[in-house]
Amino acid sequence: MLAFHQVVKTEFEEVNQLIINQLHSDVGLVENIGQYIVDAGGKRLRPLLVLLASKACDYEGSQNRDLAAIIEFIHTATLLHDDVVDTSDLRRGRATANAKWGNAPSVLVGDFLYSRAFQMLVSIGSMPIMEIIADATNTISEGEVQQLINAGNPDTSEESYNEVIYKKTARLFEAASHAGAILADTTVQQQDQLRRYGYHLGMAFQLMDDVLDYRGNTEEMGKNIGDDLSEGKPTLPLIYVMKNGKNSDATLIQDAIKQCRTDRLAEIIDILTTSGALDYTTECARQHADKAADCLSLLPDSAYRQAMVDLAHFATSRNH
Repeated sequence: MLAFHQVVKTEFEEVNQLIINQLHSDVGLVENIGQYIVDAGGKRLRPLLVLLASKACDYEGSQNRDLAAIIEFIHTATLLHDDVVDTSDLRRGRATANAKWGNAPSVLVGDFLYSRAFQMLVSIGSMPIMEIIADATNTISEGEVQQLINAGNPDTSEESYNEVIYKKTARLFEAASHAGAILADTTVQQQDQLRRYGYHLGMAFQLMDDVLDYRGNTEEMGKNIGDDLSEGKPTLPLIYVMKNGKNSDATLIQDAIKQCRTDRLAEIIDILTTSGALDYTTECARQHADKAADCLSLLPDSAYRQAMVDLAHFATSRNH
């Protein structure tokens, strides 16, 4: 358990138990796949963010556990669907659900998790929170479609890339921290601060993920290096080289994106390193992380606020 988990250790354990309880289904395959995905672990940053944001705003109730589980179910559903769309066979160091059970069961269990999340959301009884989660879920779906459209397109701009990663990743971070603040019935200004914190944190995490796709290693990452390129995804490091690099380097990367080729991956990684593309993307992530930390100025000083500052710094210092 990472340090910023420790301040909500008890609540976090309750969320994990709630997730297991809410996976119950009379259909065995639903439980099997759901349990398989949940057991894979991961950092569970989105539910953590709900807990930290609500506690940083002095929330004393228990509905933040429900909200955290809801956010995790939505995230897990997107992973199930993502792996089918991307034909991925490895996530968090082991076979994806679609590789193990097939595409159809993975999609349908993803649908089950979405619907279970909204069943739980009704029990919270907050229309503002329901609106945030519903809008976020819709935006994530749009981002998935946009990413699919951009796949294989080397002409994707940095602006289009940023829009996609906001929708696909940062939007749920944003919803988690924003909804946590609303649950705590805090001021409008604090709610907006925490919403912006989630946005910048999510952007920082995704930018670093795109760096680690070329700088990390399979064992630590739990997925294959170069996966984005094999799926034709024009991420920021690649966009940077195509815009600022030598013509020969830009042409190589353009062709690799168009053809989803990784046969020259080692050469491309060298180009991304020597051209400054990975450093540029890392710096963009650091700027977002710094802005995230700056968004916490209206919150009272507490261990929860400090954990959120630490989480922002972790976003850009991690190796997985």
